[in-house]
Amino acid sequence: MSIALFTHSDMLDHRPGDGHAERPERLQAVIDALSDDATLDLETLEAPLVDIADLALVHPQAFIDAVLASAPSAGRHALDPDTILTPGSLVAARRAAGAAVSAVRQIAAGEGMRAFCAVRPPGHHAEPGTAMGFCVFSNVAVAARVAQASGLRRVAIVDFDVHHGNGTQAAFENDPTVFFASIHQSPLYPGTGDPSETGLGNIANAIVAPGAARETWRAGFEGLMDKVDAFSPDLILVSAGFDAHVRDPLSAQNLEAEDFAWATRAIVSVANARSRGRIVSSLEGGYDLQALGRSAAAHVRALQEG
Repeated sequence: MSIALFTHSDMLDHRPGDGHAERPERLQAVIDALSDDATLDLETLEAPLVDIADLALVHPQAFIDAVLASAPSAGRHALDPDTILTPGSLVAARRAAGAAVSAVRQIAAGEGMRAFCAVRPPGHHAEPGTAMGFCVFSNVAVAARVAQASGLRRVAIVDFDVHHGNGTQAAFENDPTVFFASIHQSPLYPGTGDPSETGLGNIANAIVAPGAARETWRAGFEGLMDKVDAFSPDLILVSAGFDAHVRDPLSAQNLEAEDFAWATRAIVSVANARSRGRIVSSLEGGYDLQALGRSAAAHVRALQEG
């Protein structure tokens, strides 16, 4: 099947600084890896600027206004110690959220079944009222609300980034119509995501110790997918971070590209059974360029083959 690929070169113009882990080369590594894979059938589409009204489905207007006002015309402005705005950052962040929103609207309209959003900055640490952890807007959370407004009422979000998606959890922990499942290393930034955090029964967190074997990670992920299957969503959104790879400098896990393909096949299996195959995946972390490119390509291949 063809996969819709939402991306835009404007997202390369978010430049938080020399030595910053979330650098433009990350997105280029993903695009290059996808372009070099002759097995992929991709329909490349421009990620639009997200509408402010869509952001407001998750973020308070005062927060949105503050971010818009903080965007510098020169130099850099820090929203938090890790989350830096430069002259190109606001357009990049709006396109990152716009990619996921457009993908959801397209699939909700019956135009295709799978999409991957190659974006930056990432989104899953951005809480409704707080930008943090490289993330400005909560891309996947906003897409979940748009999906619901488009008629896909029950949405599951699967987050396999090595860091807990605290922002996504904060957006939905009191809403039983959205199920959030995250597997992440603990201890690690941001320090949230204990398995005791269950919301209204719609939050499932699986933690993996530093240095754990790949088999341990896979066992934890299987447990999460059983819960997603039981939720029976109309759509599955994926926060696709590839920083649990053994090469990644920001974590201590042992995954390879094939593990991300395996996890994607598990998501596809549930989507085919429960969600008419509908999946929208959006890039989160991954900071070793070679590992990121190879893992993203393996992920998209698995989306296509399912």
